Amino acid sequence: MIAWRDDKIFNVKEIMSLASIWNIARRDVPIPANSPDKLLKEKHAEFILKYGKTDNLFEYVMSEHLRLSGLYWCLTALDIMGDCDKADIDLIISVVQEAKNDDGGYGGAKNHESHVLHTLCAVQVLLTLNKTELIDVDGIVGFIKNLQQEDGSFNGMPKENDNDTRFSMCALATLYLLNKLDEIDVEKAVNYVLSCYNFDGGFGTYPKSESHAGQIYCCLGVLAITNNLQRIDTNKTARWLAERQCPSGGLCGRPEKLPDVCYSWWVLASLAILNKQNWIDKKTLVEFILASQDDELGGIADRPGDETDPFHTVFGLAGLSIMGFDDLSPVDPVFCMTRRALGDLSFITKTPKQNPSTIIEIKKQSDAKIHFL
Repeated sequence: MIAWRDDKIFNVKEIMSLASIWNIARRDVPIPANSPDKLLKEKHAEFILKYGKTDNLFEYVMSEHLRLSGLYWCLTALDIMGDCDKADIDLIISVVQEAKNDDGGYGGAKNHESHVLHTLCAVQVLLTLNKTELIDVDGIVGFIKNLQQEDGSFNGMPKENDNDTRFSMCALATLYLLNKLDEIDVEKAVNYVLSCYNFDGGFGTYPKSESHAGQIYCCLGVLAITNNLQRIDTNKTARWLAERQCPSGGLCGRPEKLPDVCYSWWVLASLAILNKQNWIDKKTLVEFILASQDDELGGIADRPGDETDPFHTVFGLAGLSIMGFDDLSPVDPVFCMTRRALGDLSFITKTPKQNPSTIIEIKKQSDAKIHFL
């Protein structure tokens, strides 16, 4: 079978090759000429602060199960911009406390079942607010210990067989922040994550599943926290990550997918963990993120022209921070929290082996030099 045009005859193989090239070329988005080219911090702060007060919106009601995650996104976004003092601290603490359950974990909101993701969010929020006295360390540790499976993986919720490398990261990150890693079988946890390592240098949700940028971030986080990055081919992993950059400058989560601002975090933070963040074109990535801003209402969307939300806003800002853009607060690539919030726990200023005695002690020691909220 052949096809033709006036100056060229194509055979089937050539047609399939051209179709493939065309399909790959389509996996991108255009950057409008009138897109914002400056970071609109004041508008983003207004957008974030207004979001939590519009509980009559359909989107707000339908996202109740993500309320604790939403608090983390919003508070961290403000913290990156240096606007944490504008947050309603009492309201935030109230929502966090209401989400705590008798099993020691936290649900997405009041009366929701505990989940390891929301438990991590609760710890991150309280740490950012310097409210460590509200952290029930023993309760959280007990909750997470019960989630570890025989193969070293972690379920997200009790009595649910939903182990996923995302939950491994959530579990180990939480315990690291509480200096309680020794309460679980760390070697089994690491070996499970390594069993999800693929031939292409990426990681999947579980063994033999497709590589994905989000899973790579989670698995690298586990390996960084436990000092095991040397057990993988970091160059191969970095190449897989660098190949996610599209012509527009945006980053995608896996081959032949559209770029999305959130991968400005998952991909770039992963490269930063590997100390290879210079393997991508930062200039075009910055342009992609800035073009995804709403210059009227504030906030950052998944890509230019789409509706903004707190999720993409925080990860867009975090990506810009890693690239040293503007005067944004430095963000730790493992925890997506500011260096100010983490203090001596930050991977920016130390290696994981220097883990302090307890997060409570570090915060008390730092109170004299860290002033916020």
